[in-house]
Amino acid sequence: MTESKLKLVNLGLPKSGTTTLAHALEQAGWLCADHKVRRSIKQSGTLGGDHVGRVIYRGYFETGDPFHHLGFYDALTEISVLRKDLTFWPQCDHAVIQAMRRTHPDLRFVVTYRPPDKLSDSMRRWNNLGSVRLPNGVIPGLPHGFGGTDAERVRWIEGHYAMLRDIFGNDRHFLELPMDAPDARQRLAAHLGLDIPWWGRKNVNDTTPAEGLG
Repeated sequence: MTESKLKLVNLGLPKSGTTTLAHALEQAGWLCADHKVRRSIKQSGTLGGDHVGRVIYRGYFETGDPFHHLGFYDALTEISVLRKDLTFWPQCDHAVIQAMRRTHPDLRFVVTYRPPDKLSDSMRRWNNLGSVRLPNGVIPGLPHGFGGTDAERVRWIEGHYAMLRDIFGNDRHFLELPMDAPDARQRLAAHLGLDIPWWGRKNVNDTTPAEGLG
């Protein structure tokens, strides 16, 4: 296997700003995987069209390296998948996160942060994510049957952020990035040592007055 060029992994939840992050990094010239491995990328081979989350677990269980098959990307910006027949949430899996750190000690991590109540509301309004898919899924920290109410989602979201703070502590390789902060762009640029030419909002919930990031 060729040397990995992977530089950044986002451990954020869906609707926390993952699409915005991907677009910003792509505008900076990075190749990003957002939810799926693109078929159009030459290096993807037989992985093209597969979900990033599943490929992460495949690498983890085959070799111990969650990114064994994804080293041709610069960044992974959305790594979970939740469908009727598929559920992969490596950003919520303590053992997998520790394997990421152990096998890639120089890798940078970010968690796209939104206030839990706002993030829960975006999940509720995004298709059937909050009403059907979350409560019907099997997710670390959110077992089957839970996640259908704001109170349950908020507790899960708060727990996810708390887990990451506990794992990383003051590790300089980790950045908690409030996506609505006026200096979010500058924080990300400093964390990566990269010029970020674009910053804004992508994949916004626009069917209701409340705002939501992808």
